[in-house]
Amino acid sequence: MLKVKPNCECCERELPPDSMVAMICSYECTFCRTCVDESLGNVCPNCGGGFQPRPIRPSIARRAGIGLSHQPASTEPVHMRYSVEEHQVFAASIKDIPPQDR
Repeated sequence: MLKVKPNCECCERELPPDSMVAMICSYECTFCRTCVDESLGNVCPNCGGGFQPRPIRPSIARRAGIGLSHQPASTEPVHMRYSVEEHQVFAASIKDIPPQDR
């Protein structure tokens, strides 16, 4: 189950569970769409993969025991391990490789 992290790991923008701008990689590294497009070049600084929109966890339990009130989003902020400059050097070497081939 997704943790639904509360913030962009790059700019620290708040990304609530219903955010339409939250993006994740296959390891659930979480960034806002602006950072993915403008700072990261669709290259995850942690794994080198690409990003997809993060799914919205239903706020209403339409099935018993399923929903945001039963599986709450994480409240623990996460921060990028690398500077944007370090990431840009890393991303430059793989950004032209399609995410499915990285």
